[in-house]
Amino acid sequence: MIRHNTTASAMLMMIVAMLMLPGIDAIAKWLAGSVSSGQVTWSRFFFQVIFMFPLLLKTRGPWLTPALALHAARGSLIAFATLLFFSGLAYLPLADAIAIFFIEPLLVTLLSALFFGEAIHWRRISAISIGFIGALIIIRPTFAEVGYAALYPVGAAFCFSFYIVLTRKLVRHEDPIRLQFFAGIFGCLVMSIALAYGTNVDVAILTVAWPGADHWLLLGGLGLIGTVCHLLVVYAYRLASIGILAPFQYVEIIGATALGLIIFDEFPDAVTWLGVSIIVGSGIYVFHREARLAAATIDGNDKGRPAVALGCETEKD
Repeated sequence: MIRHNTTASAMLMMIVAMLMLPGIDAIAKWLAGSVSSGQVTWSRFFFQVIFMFPLLLKTRGPWLTPALALHAARGSLIAFATLLFFSGLAYLPLADAIAIFFIEPLLVTLLSALFFGEAIHWRRISAISIGFIGALIIIRPTFAEVGYAALYPVGAAFCFSFYIVLTRKLVRHEDPIRLQFFAGIFGCLVMSIALAYGTNVDVAILTVAWPGADHWLLLGGLGLIGTVCHLLVVYAYRLASIGILAPFQYVEIIGATALGLIIFDEFPDAVTWLGVSIIVGSGIYVFHREARLAAATIDGNDKGRPAVALGCETEKD
């Protein structure tokens, strides 16, 4: 029962986070004409540090950690991923950008097998691949239709994949609050250096201008959503493996589609809805499959079956 509850809780956290995360992208897209993507990215991490600091004060243990280099790498990766994705939003519809980004769950699953030896047997690979096909149906990606701007979310997906792998490694020993605080610190530091350089040499996506009061409110809201959602993701990965949670990242496209319609009048066509249905179906399948496996494990233990055999049975599925 404990395994079932923790897995279900992790899935629920992931679903809630993925439904909320497009709010960040919608704000970044709304600000694209007045605030550079680099400055929006910097603000996202600046406000994360502010929001996380009171929570950090309640954690125990030394602030400096032996894994500081990994924290720095993780913060740099999420900063680059965010910058690339926000830059792409200036050229792409919200749902399209996220659909291209969704090569990431497949990359994460493959990287988790490479670095952690996690099993990626055919059922999980099939669920992730089907969700990926749904994303391809939505975007119908060709350079003729999208152009080279499609490379922004592709680059973001690669950076975010390694960020998730480092998250999975660090969360085993680090407090999630501390984890997100360091991500904010190093993300803000990396973007401060990038903005200083970009402003000096006049790189459009890395220029600085003083935002108005309404822009500050939007940037603060962006930082708050990002902080809450990434905390949920970190806690989710503490409770369940990457292979289980990866397909649920496709749920993000539901929120993106809704916000694209409401805010930017980007109405999805019938083919887009087909892709969304496939994505949702793949996530529901994984949830149902994991629930069945957890129930089978409980029943087997109650009947006195060896735990090792049950573990092997679970891995084959």
